[in-house]
Amino acid sequence: MYDFSTLMHDIDQLQHHSFVRIHEIGRSVLNKPLVELQIGEGETYVHMNASFHANEWITSAVVMALVRDYVQALQNKQHLLGYDVQRLYEKTTLSVVPMVNPDGVDLVLHGKKAAQHYEDEVVRINGGSEDFSQWKANIRGVDLNNQFPVKWEVEKERKIPKAPAPRDFPGFFSLTEPEVQAMVALTKKRNFFKVLAFHTQGKEIYWGYEQCEPPEAEEEVNEFAKWSGYVPVRYIDSHAGYRDWFIFNWKRCGYTIELGEGVNPLPFSQFPSIYNESIGIFVTALART
Repeated sequence: MYDFSTLMHDIDQLQHHSFVRIHEIGRSVLNKPLVELQIGEGETYVHMNASFHANEWITSAVVMALVRDYVQALQNKQHLLGYDVQRLYEKTTLSVVPMVNPDGVDLVLHGKKAAQHYEDEVVRINGGSEDFSQWKANIRGVDLNNQFPVKWEVEKERKIPKAPAPRDFPGFFSLTEPEVQAMVALTKKRNFFKVLAFHTQGKEIYWGYEQCEPPEAEEEVNEFAKWSGYVPVRYIDSHAGYRDWFIFNWKRCGYTIELGEGVNPLPFSQFPSIYNESIGIFVTALART
């Protein structure tokens, strides 16, 4: 499993590398730091994030493994999949928020005690059950990837939960949750060239939104598909997500990558295959700027 303390241990290990800059971009509901890693010297920022959804925590493990291998290749002056990583480092800056929803991740992995003073509340929201394996929301029962102000009202109207729930509740208003506020502030501040949001599961890549995506998105997603074997999907009937909001407001490339296949939370035994499917996406996203 890959929980918040494992993440922070891995981040601590990365601090020893001069290539890596570490920024706290905000705090979760339970006051855990939301961390951004930056690697690169370029003015072009490529952003990646993981674990918007609590039971998709394997995405954080995958993204951190990709980051570690990128740093190691830089350190050893090696290539990654034939790409000169030194050139990528000079040309781009990689921005990674590896765990957007640390409170939710720890709830899924450690149970109600991880909820601290929300312990009684999460059990109530979860219908009295102490099995949190299907929990996607943050600790307050708000789905963080349904919180962004792009057709949020559509999701609020049609989502079945009208109050905090383990999944799918978009909040009573948009932008209420500190994790989402941190991601919005970061995105505005960095002016990302493109964004990749890692989720599970389905082996699909969503790449369009409301015809706001640029023409080059199709070419790039087809490159991702070649490396990963994942299926590009242009439009889905979904709004108020991070990628939706980014594409709609910046008219730039944004991708939701649904890693792996099966039922969430995916077993950690899928990690090696998911990593192999992801590494080409990771490097291609940095190279195509």
